[in-house]
Amino acid sequence: MTAKSAPGRSKPAPKKAGAKPATKRSSSGKGARQARDDASGPMRLGFVVNDVATEKNNYTTIRLARTAVNRGHQVSLIGLGDFIYDAGGTICAHAHRPRKSRYKDDDALLDDIQGQDATVERISVEGLDVLMLRSDPAEELNDRPWAPNSGLLFAQLAAAKQVIVLNDPMHLTDASNKTYFQHFPEEVRPVTCISMDPDEIKAFIKEQGGSAVIKPLQGSGGQSVFVVTPDSGANLNQMIEAVTRDGYAIAQEYLPEAAKGDLRLLTLNGRPLQVDGHYACFRRYNDSGDARSNITAGGKIEMAVPDEDALRLAEIVGPKLMRDGMYLAGLDIVGDKMMEINVDTPGGINMAEELTGADFSGHIIEDLERKVRMRRYYRGQLSTTDLAIM
Repeated sequence: MTAKSAPGRSKPAPKKAGAKPATKRSSSGKGARQARDDASGPMRLGFVVNDVATEKNNYTTIRLARTAVNRGHQVSLIGLGDFIYDAGGTICAHAHRPRKSRYKDDDALLDDIQGQDATVERISVEGLDVLMLRSDPAEELNDRPWAPNSGLLFAQLAAAKQVIVLNDPMHLTDASNKTYFQHFPEEVRPVTCISMDPDEIKAFIKEQGGSAVIKPLQGSGGQSVFVVTPDSGANLNQMIEAVTRDGYAIAQEYLPEAAKGDLRLLTLNGRPLQVDGHYACFRRYNDSGDARSNITAGGKIEMAVPDEDALRLAEIVGPKLMRDGMYLAGLDIVGDKMMEINVDTPGGINMAEELTGADFSGHIIEDLERKVRMRRYYRGQLSTTDLAIM
C-alpha cells in the first residue's frame, strides 16, 4: 500500500476580535422535551467539544456534524464552558449553530461556525435527541482542569432527562485516565506498572530487560511518550521526571512490533465498525525516527485490514465497552496486544473514509437515527444506557 499523510489541513482558531456573537434564545424546559419526544422530523443533535474555536477540519467531530447537517438534522456545537443550569432547573447551553442546510466540505462548516458572525444560540440541552461527548480531557490539564469534569456532570444531568448521551457520561467519569484500561482482561493488555516512584519504574524496566514505554497516566496525542532501551542510560532519569512532573506514569512492556506502527480500529456499539465490507481501520506509523505513531505527533497512515489478532482483541473488549455504554471507541493495537482504548474522543473517521471511500460517518448518523426512533417508540421503557449500546 502507498503511505499517505493525514488528510486535511490544520488551521488555527480564528482571532476573537470585538464582541462575542449575539446569543439567541430558544425554547427550554418541558416544552422543548415534549417537542423532542413528539417530533418525527429531524434529529436534534449536540456535540460537546473542548472549544468551538479550536476545532479543526480533520477532526471526526466536524465530519460527523457536517454529515448530520447534510442529512437534514439540527446540529449544535457546545464548548465545555458553555453549559448553563438556569434558575428554572433547566439544562441549557450557548451553542454554535450551522446556518446552512448543506456544506460541500468540512472547511465550509468550520468557517461558518467559527466566523465572527457565527450563529450562537441559547438552547435547551434537555430538548436534544442525542448529545455526543467529543472533548479531549488531556487538552485541559494545564489551563482548564475544571472543564472535563464539569462537562461530564452536565452530561449526566442531561442523561437523567432522557437525552441519549454518548459515550455514557457515568462511565466516562470512571475512564478519566488510563487506569480504565486495567479493568479489561489481562489477555489484551501489555504488562504494566503505574507509579510516581522513580525506583519502582526503574525496577519494572529492569524486569523487562531494559526496554519499556513510559507515558503519562493522563494524556493523549503521543505527548510525553518515551521509549526506553537498554542504551537509555542517564537519559532514563530525565524521561521519568518529564512524565511524572504532572502525575502518575504508566510503564509498559515494549512490544517490538511497535516499530512498524500501530493499528487504529474503531468500534461502534462494541463491535468493529464496518461499512460495505470495509473496516474503519488504518495503520499509523512514523518514518522519521520518532517512536510515536500518533497523527498529532507527525505520524502517517495507510489503509489496513484488521488481522485475526486485532479482531480477537476487539471481541474480548466488546462486552465491557457495551456494558459501559462506550458507543464509539478507538482501539490502538500492536501485534496481539492493545496499547490503549480511546473512549473520550476517538478519531480517524475522516481518515478511514478517505482511505476506503466508505461512508462511515453516514453509517454512524443512521445508527443514531435508529436509536432516536427506538426511544420514541418505547417512550421511556428503554433507558439511555440501553439505547447507547442497542
